Amino acid sequence: MAREELTRLTGNGNGNGNGGPCGQGDCPNVYRTASGSFIVQGDRSDAFVPPAGEGLVEIPEAVLREAVRALGW
Repeated sequence: MAREELTRLTGNGNGNGNGGPCGQGDCPNVYRTASGSFIVQGDRSDAFVPPAGEGLVEIPEAVLREAVRALGW
């Protein structure tokens, strides 16, 4: 799946403060796929070892709140 196929829910100049070391507001972010699932971009986390084929990322609460607002929930 290409990035262009995703709907970006966060980091669109809405002030979530995620410019940081990723630059240009590129991460952390939440995206929505055409099938309605979500892709989360953020800093890798080593909080625990996930099952094979899965990964952990850490994103600020403000980014999740922005995604919820973007979805109108």
